[in-house]
Amino acid sequence: MHITKAVIPAAGLGTRVLPATKSMPKEMYPIVDKPTIQFIVEEAVAAGITDILIITNRGKGLMEDHFDASPELESLLEKSGKLEFLETVRNISNLANISFIRQKEMKGLGHAVLKAKSFVGNEPFAVLYGDGVITGKVPAIKQLIDHYGEYGEGVVGVKKVDAKDIHKYGSLKVEHMHDNVFACTDMKEKPQTPEEVLSLYSILDRCVLPAEIFGILENTKPGIGGEIQLTDAMREIAITKGMTAVEFEGKRYDMGNKFGILQAQIEIGLEHPETKDLLKDYIKNIAKTL
Repeated sequence: MHITKAVIPAAGLGTRVLPATKSMPKEMYPIVDKPTIQFIVEEAVAAGITDILIITNRGKGLMEDHFDASPELESLLEKSGKLEFLETVRNISNLANISFIRQKEMKGLGHAVLKAKSFVGNEPFAVLYGDGVITGKVPAIKQLIDHYGEYGEGVVGVKKVDAKDIHKYGSLKVEHMHDNVFACTDMKEKPQTPEEVLSLYSILDRCVLPAEIFGILENTKPGIGGEIQLTDAMREIAITKGMTAVEFEGKRYDMGNKFGILQAQIEIGLEHPETKDLLKDYIKNIAKTL
């Protein structure tokens, strides 16, 4: 399946990392020298995505500026002979066809995705959550695209979560089929009792959906938290037509969480050619004092 469109919901308020998000979107937090949102866009592009819609909210114009051309900066870099930086800056605005739309009312992830209906049209499309960075040899969203339609309509990227944390996520009813691929036939958003837990497999930040999800979302009533939950809409597909669940390979960082931000900074910093040696020495030295 050749999928060329992606939607990145990035309208959340980032309340878990206040007060920083009072003035800066969490999607713009730098991981070494790139903002979070750029990692996510680059993952989509590496998977063959050419058109991306980012769902934003008030106060998130920094994201639009980041992916726009910057003539003044580019001219300054060119005049000063900093051609490597010039290429880096220009490449950002040429990554893909990126557009933006605002979610004017905070009615949940499902409501945010519904804003992409006219952008998507009748094609299957990828969804990459705006606060989840996933690193690995193969883009996580490509791993899902490669299995689109294998066991029903749509694919969800999953990982096992701790039993004590399953109430924070969604729980899936899955049957192992082969390798890291499962058939998914039911879902429960944020189960509150042990009886509601279908398994410890949960959707984490990535999915590929058929266009029919929009018709379902238009008729989905508010669920947990009084919000329109994307999981509730996907459940309709799972129980009627089935979905594929892929336990994707890669390391996930929750950039809406204080500890997740620290993890990303340290672990990606240990891979970055300009910082890895200095950071490694720093960590070894500071570890002696712990």
